[in-house]
Order: sequence, then C-alpha cells, then structure tokens
Amino acid sequence: MKKLSNIHPGEVLKEEFLLPLGITAYRLSKDTFIPQTRISEILKGNRRVTADTALRLARYFGTSPKFWLSLQDDFDLEEEMRLKAGEFQGIKPQQSSAA
Repeated sequence: MKKLSNIHPGEVLKEEFLLPLGITAYRLSKDTFIPQTRISEILKGNRRVTADTALRLARYFGTSPKFWLSLQDDFDLEEEMRLKAGEFQGIKPQQSSAA
C-alpha cells in the first residue's frame, strides 16, 4: 500500500482557504499583518507555522490557533519519523519491572 505524502500546513492554507475564497497571499499578508515573505515561505512549505502566525490565521479565517499548530505538529512528526525511522527502530521500549 502506497503511503500518502506528508502535507505541509502551507498546502492546507493554499488549497483549503486561499484558493476557494479567492484570497491572494498579498491580501492575506496585508489583512493579518504577517510579512508577505513569511506567507510565501509557508505556502512553499519552507517555513513553519508559529504560534504568532497560528493566532493571526485563526482570527482571520475563524478557526482555532490549535488547528494551525496541530497541522504543523503532525507535519513535523511525520517528517521526523520518515527521516529517522531506522534510528527509532533501534530504540528498545522500556520494560516495566512491576509485576
């Protein structure tokens, strides 16, 4: 079974919010006071969604800040699992001594 690619929060921002609502990155930047370079880097998948950005996006789109931070956390966890899968396999779970 083929594993789905990891989805960056910038892709969600673009595909689920900006495109359907007809909002440009420039307009989002101006309306939220987020620097345009930060918006562009998030949309390209080159920058994380920070707490500050999450608060601003949540206010603007009527979502929760946790929505945006959860997308980022999920992305980060998947990336680490992919990058370090072999290393993690070498970690043996701690056995409880209580009987």
